[in-house]
Amino acid sequence: MTIPAGLRRTVLRARRDTGFLAAGVLPHLALVPVWAWAATTTARTGNWLLTVSVSAVLVVLVAPVLTAVQRARYRRLIGVDVPRLTPAAPERRTWASVARWLVATRPWRRIGYHLVLGPLLALLELLLLVAAAACLAGVTAPAWSWALPTGIRLDWFGYATRLPVYAAAGLLLLCALPWIARAVAGAETRMALELLGPSRAQRLQERVDQLAVSRTDLIEAVDAERRRIERDLHDGTQQRLVSLAVNLGLAIAGHPDLPSEAREVITRAHLEAKEAIGELNDLVRGLHPAVLEDRGLDAALSGLAARTPLPVRLRVDLEERVAPNVESVAYFVVSEALTNATKHANAMRAEVMVRRVGEVLRVRVTDDGLGGADAAGGTGLTGLARRVGSLDGSFHVSSPVGGPTTITAELPCAR
Repeated sequence: MTIPAGLRRTVLRARRDTGFLAAGVLPHLALVPVWAWAATTTARTGNWLLTVSVSAVLVVLVAPVLTAVQRARYRRLIGVDVPRLTPAAPERRTWASVARWLVATRPWRRIGYHLVLGPLLALLELLLLVAAAACLAGVTAPAWSWALPTGIRLDWFGYATRLPVYAAAGLLLLCALPWIARAVAGAETRMALELLGPSRAQRLQERVDQLAVSRTDLIEAVDAERRRIERDLHDGTQQRLVSLAVNLGLAIAGHPDLPSEAREVITRAHLEAKEAIGELNDLVRGLHPAVLEDRGLDAALSGLAARTPLPVRLRVDLEERVAPNVESVAYFVVSEALTNATKHANAMRAEVMVRRVGEVLRVRVTDDGLGGADAAGGTGLTGLARRVGSLDGSFHVSSPVGGPTTITAELPCAR
């Protein structure tokens, strides 16, 4: 006989939930002797201060152990991981730091769970177990009731015609038991996640911290990949193009007796090779300039200012280098701003200032062009704003019609 898959899953789920609830009775009743002793001792001696103090110390000492037991129960029996709340202890033990630590950990939630809610949950679990036992007894009553003495059987079950009624009632309750056990186990799980683990606000904060770390790792990985592509182009493709241009130049210089048509073709190929080298140089610098990685932001911006076809006043005030991803974003902000000033704003001069103010790297580029730049217009400034935003920085553009245009980026640079 083959048991249907749905029935098999229901039986297994009911067995798991019932075992989980049965395993929670003793841990939930663990603190009952403490407050029962406290109540009886206070009633007998009247010394409530000493009794309450001793009880509070016992509860505080036992609560972490019970919390660990409950976490193990949830994890092993139903596969629910109750997160552990482990905020860093304050380095300096002051009243303010201890108060902040208590607010962060909220130990009264766990103490309340074990001291007040635990006995109520134990009562509910016991009722469910008793109901399960009664259901089994009712279903199997026709099989074992005949073994009882006649007097007891008549007192308990009456006439034999009542046995089918007991069996039917037990069967109905037994069929409803899996859903009742699932509901009780789900309610206990939700209460445990809320009271034994971090609060919803703390879980959201931890998730935000995790996302911030993963985003930083992703940015660093993309930047490292960009540097690798730059090195491959510089050391591979660019060198092959240089070798090709040199060979073409040698062919022109070493063979003066070439036909004019062949010389013209080789000369054109030589010029195209040199133009390709120039374009590749621009592409490599656009990906990640090697000088930025080797000598830092000051040297890279100096080279950028020297290549810009308008006078650029550059001021870099940095006592030490910042993180590579911050240097990269700062460089491209200046590069894009100077490119826009040259190509679109018809500027006559520009000024670049980079300095560190506390834990923020401030980049400001000003030109005397036509103005009218709009960071929300879908231009290159939009990409810069997104790139700055990837580091949780701020990006501002002030560009009234007629100029001047000022682009400011503030990048967090705390290591």
